Amino acid sequence: MTADAGSGDRFALGARRGLQACASTRGTFTILALDHRQNLRRELLPDDPAAVTYDDMVGFKRAVVRALSPVATGTLLDPETGAGQSIADGSLPAGAGLIVAIEATGYEGPATARISRVLDGWSVEKAKRLGASAAKLLVYYHPDAANAADQERLVAGVAAACRAVDLALFVEPLSFSLVEGEKLTGEARRAVVVETARRLTAIGGDILKAEFPYDASVSDPDRWRDACAELDAASSLPWVLLSGGVADATFESQVATACAAGASGVAVGRSVWAEAATMDPAARDSFLATTGRERLTRIAELVETVAKPWSDRPSRLASAPAPGDGWFREY
Repeated sequence: MTADAGSGDRFALGARRGLQACASTRGTFTILALDHRQNLRRELLPDDPAAVTYDDMVGFKRAVVRALSPVATGTLLDPETGAGQSIADGSLPAGAGLIVAIEATGYEGPATARISRVLDGWSVEKAKRLGASAAKLLVYYHPDAANAADQERLVAGVAAACRAVDLALFVEPLSFSLVEGEKLTGEARRAVVVETARRLTAIGGDILKAEFPYDASVSDPDRWRDACAELDAASSLPWVLLSGGVADATFESQVATACAAGASGVAVGRSVWAEAATMDPAARDSFLATTGRERLTRIAELVETVAKPWSDRPSRLASAPAPGDGWFREY
């Protein structure tokens, strides 16, 4: 028997292996998110973010990775102050799943038509060479923004680059208001988050890293359930919930609702480690080893109990054919 005809990427062995490395044995995700750049500067020195040094950023990230990555199923880091540095000094365990950000921090253009871009000097190919299990692209997106088509082309281009090197891609859309100076809230936010999932998951990527459909002003559990069910129906990819820096107790409730609706897990950052950012090193390490670990452990246990394994949702990776005799010639 010989390998079937067709392009080698249809086996998606590298992408599947990458997601397996970032997931639990059951196939759920509890990802430690620490790819923050400007947001972390504001956490470390709220009164003077510009005074935060490169060494401050690297030191904090290494401390969090050392303390919390053993509890997580995978760790999300940036190339500037996280991924290479945590590999080089051994802070990131050798067997840990590693997701590496591709985008530059922040955005260009007006707040009502935000332009995302790949980090200058970085690429999907370099992330693969580094040893990343998967890549992550954050993209500012509103379906009705003037530059929505350009942002869609960015997603398509990065997704194609990932497929070319057989690397899984997490796509993280962040919503915004089309009214200058306003935040997207309530039902308007829900509509944008759901429609964004519908549009972007049809374009490319392998896992959607989604915002909770409502902002913190909405606490009605029935509206939460309905919104998460709508988000689940809109996404053509497995999805995980991002924490967005909400309080840990609030996030745990959101996680329970999202996973019951069909999410495959979470990517959690500040909701677990935020308080440690302003502590001295000894207090920071103690906090991370106790409170931080306890928070992440509770979330991991909840996810493992309730979340839907990523491979249970139909997708190009879940349905990729098994390699047959001679597959490597085609690959």
